[in-house]
Amino acid sequence: MMTEKQERITSRDCILQLIRTRMASRQAMQRLLKNSNAGITFEMLQIMSCLWNEQGISQQKLAERTSKDKACLTSLMTNLERKGYVCRREDPKDRRNKLVYLTDQGEAFRQWIAPTLAAYYKRLEDILGTDNLQQTEDLLKKLQHAIETY
Repeated sequence: MMTEKQERITSRDCILQLIRTRMASRQAMQRLLKNSNAGITFEMLQIMSCLWNEQGISQQKLAERTSKDKACLTSLMTNLERKGYVCRREDPKDRRNKLVYLTDQGEAFRQWIAPTLAAYYKRLEDILGTDNLQQTEDLLKKLQHAIETY
């Protein structure tokens, strides 16, 4: 039997909660990076994480995968290059494009931060449980699909 509160929930309520959760997640990760003296921002970590999964992707793909606009991505890339974590190279197939690669320093940073990130995600998994996480991911994918196909 549903409670009165559950009966009144709307898709708007759900989306607002999703936004609040995203903000809380970003803030928690930003605190984690600060407390670890990582020297990078959450946004930089997003770029690095993409490169940990796929090397030599275009800046356009990187912008799409991190939901960043071109100006924001350019600024992040410049800062990551200054730190020595990434480099941009001309795309041999299309000289107008730049491909982004992780440097040896970027890989060393990955190895250094990996245990901290693993502990963070493990704690969330311990609190929520894998079944709840799987259910949440499934629902979020359905919500994303409903929004994208509107």
